Amino acid sequence: MASEAEKTFQRFAVFGESSSSGTEMNNKNFSKLCKDCGIMDGKTVTSTDVDIVFSKVKAKNARTITFSEFQEAMKELGQKRFKGKSPNEALENVFKLMEGKDPATTGVTVSDVLHLSFTPLNPYCSSLPSHPRLTVE
Repeated sequence: MASEAEKTFQRFAVFGESSSSGTEMNNKNFSKLCKDCGIMDGKTVTSTDVDIVFSKVKAKNARTITFSEFQEAMKELGQKRFKGKSPNEALENVFKLMEGKDPATTGVTVSDVLHLSFTPLNPYCSSLPSHPRLTVE
């Protein structure tokens, strides 16, 4: 049975990655997890800290991290986020922040933002086949 932290890891690992099995996470989703779960607070833990820790724990030529590497990263970020706590207490606090969290999908949809109109390339000659030109208003 996977721990709550591992389940959260898997949910964020597959977010936006149709080919992901949930066993490895890329830097983009790692940053999203840190932000959405409140690990990255902008003061003690910044996006730069998160990127540095990700690069530190991943294998040299890898672009993703495993859950084991993720735990190492959380230990490091936990000590930074919860200064004065023991490494295990800090990790426990980080995992509490992650409990039950899902990737946030707030905001407007693309269709709310874009108003599309199609204009033929040759508006003067309707008998010629024309390819529509896409304009974003």
